[in-house]
Amino acid sequence: MNKMILAISVLFICSYLSTAQASEHRSSHKPAKHVAAKNHKSKPHSNKHQTTTSWYGVKFHGKKTASGQTFDMYAMTAAHKSLPLLSYVKVTNPKNHRSIVVRITDRGTFHGKREMDLSYAAAQKLGIQGLGSVEVTPISSNEALSSISNSSKTNKRV
Repeated sequence: MNKMILAISVLFICSYLSTAQASEHRSSHKPAKHVAAKNHKSKPHSNKHQTTTSWYGVKFHGKKTASGQTFDMYAMTAAHKSLPLLSYVKVTNPKNHRSIVVRITDRGTFHGKREMDLSYAAAQKLGIQGLGSVEVTPISSNEALSSISNSSKTNKRV
């Protein structure tokens, strides 16, 4: 099951990589947010922050997200109030030190003071069953693909 979720995640990210590049090209007139995301390599932990999260799944599965994509509760995605749509973030659960890479495909959350809602699959990977506190670090598309590639190599060895 874990290998299937990983394979779906890799396919999801690869299939939308060209969409992200086209989106970056079209929105190049917004330098403030894009420059921060692109220059992230020079300051890898400068945008790291702690946030409260939960997850969403069945109720929204198959519905359109704010990015225009269809929400898949088994994909490694998330909704965030302010991070750029179609950007990538590394999410770490400080309680168990598990980390994953998700793509921001939706806006939200609209409950309480939470800033992020993870997809069902992402929450499962992090071990989050209800509310949780996570560390969020924006990363580039290249870093996201590298991380996923390394993750799939590690899973093949197990």
